[in-house]
Amino acid sequence: MTAAVTTLGSVLLIAAIWIYNRLVRNRNLVSEAWAGIDVQLQKRFELVPNLVQTVKGYTAHEAGVFEEVAGIRSSSETRVKVRAEHESTLSRSLGRLFLLAEDYPDLKASEGFQQLHSSLVEIEDHIQFARRYYNGAVRNNNNMVESFPANILAGIFGFVLAEFFEIELASHRSVPDVDL
Repeated sequence: MTAAVTTLGSVLLIAAIWIYNRLVRNRNLVSEAWAGIDVQLQKRFELVPNLVQTVKGYTAHEAGVFEEVAGIRSSSETRVKVRAEHESTLSRSLGRLFLLAEDYPDLKASEGFQQLHSSLVEIEDHIQFARRYYNGAVRNNNNMVESFPANILAGIFGFVLAEFFEIELASHRSVPDVDL
């Protein structure tokens, strides 16, 4: 009888250790994935002033759009939901900036503007990939934190649900060119 209890206790201890380690792994993957998003967002932030300056040279009277982009860009929020709102607002402002550029054929045709636009589209593709990776890590973490029996250990050791990151990207708002 004592051997059976010892064996059962050992099995439960090993299972608890395995579950705890998976919870730690999932939490670390969420943190790593968030860092990946943060890197891509920083690249976009570094591109925005160049883009604004390029457009500003052509459209000096449109100061409101530039101030809005600059104000949003200066945010350093770390909470996922609030950061997502800031990034979506920045994307909408960048979309307005590109719509504004449509009114200036010389600007739209300039090589500098074209390069900046291409860079932004590329960065936003990377943001989308990083967001998918992050949201997959969040899904796995949340499944583990909410599943039995892991939810018991998660509660004891303070593992929590992570927030998904959803933003609207400026490149998804632009109207595609259709050449018939």
